[in-house]
Amino acid sequence: MAVQTILKDAKRQRLREEGGAWLKKQREEAGLTQKDLSEILDLKIYTFISQIELGRGKIPSDRYKEWAKALGLDEYEFAKKILYYYEPSIYELFISKK
Repeated sequence: MAVQTILKDAKRQRLREEGGAWLKKQREEAGLTQKDLSEILDLKIYTFISQIELGRGKIPSDRYKEWAKALGLDEYEFAKKILYYYEPSIYELFISKK
């Protein structure tokens, strides 16, 4: 049982890191620095962006729409992609079965 938990945690972390890399790419393609994005999103600490891009944090789900807009992305497509990285089981249930 402990080995399964460790494997799940490793997979979850790998997905978060991949998601962070994807977010960084989107930010850079939008021509924004981490500080620019944090100002657009009215974040008090711009290093929060860095933590997310490194896979050490998650975007709160109630802020997906704001992030999508700040990055110039479609809200639905953004949320779908983030769910893939943050909540793969929910993604499987609702998105990939369509």
